[in-house]
Amino acid sequence: MTQSPLSPDPMPPPPAANSRGRMIPVLILLGVAVIGAVLLRDELSFQALADHRADLIALRDAHYGLAVLGFVLAYVGLVAFSLPGATVATLTGGFLFGVFPGVFYNLAGATLGAVLLFLAARAGFGARLAARIEMQGGVVARLRAALARNEWEVLFLMRVTPIVPFFMANLIPALLNISLAKFAITTAVGIVPGALVLTSVGSGL
Repeated sequence: MTQSPLSPDPMPPPPAANSRGRMIPVLILLGVAVIGAVLLRDELSFQALADHRADLIALRDAHYGLAVLGFVLAYVGLVAFSLPGATVATLTGGFLFGVFPGVFYNLAGATLGAVLLFLAARAGFGARLAARIEMQGGVVARLRAALARNEWEVLFLMRVTPIVPFFMANLIPALLNISLAKFAITTAVGIVPGALVLTSVGSGL
């Protein structure tokens, strides 16, 4: 039976439209990161933590569950949008909630924020960039192949050592099309030592 001309098959959007759509999350993250770095620079500092110390303690004591939720969500936003103040946030987690369970709240916020940034970057250009690298070959392709053979070790090394900035350690795996599971596991486990140290310092403030 022939199809009625009045009900044609839906046409898929052109590749250019798909490409622009995938870039929207990345553009949003970049825009918020720039605006936040300018507007929130003084609000995400040690001085701001000292200035709001009494208010934060009062909120925690009056509404503990709300304080935990708000803290974790704020930490997720800091990391996902690559805003300054992640170190101050980790100290705040220890200051408000102690080493335990504060370190778990810090780890949850940092890991979830990193995963969101990773997913946005990979959706924007990670998979296509990795495919182009494989097609073109050369030094970059060989580097990608070497990383593929030692993904766990390299990802853990990027987290444990301070050589690679935290936000770059979130972006590089996305650009190389590393699997989400490997990224999430190495992030959650690899940042434990640093988070534990800073949370412990924060608990003594």
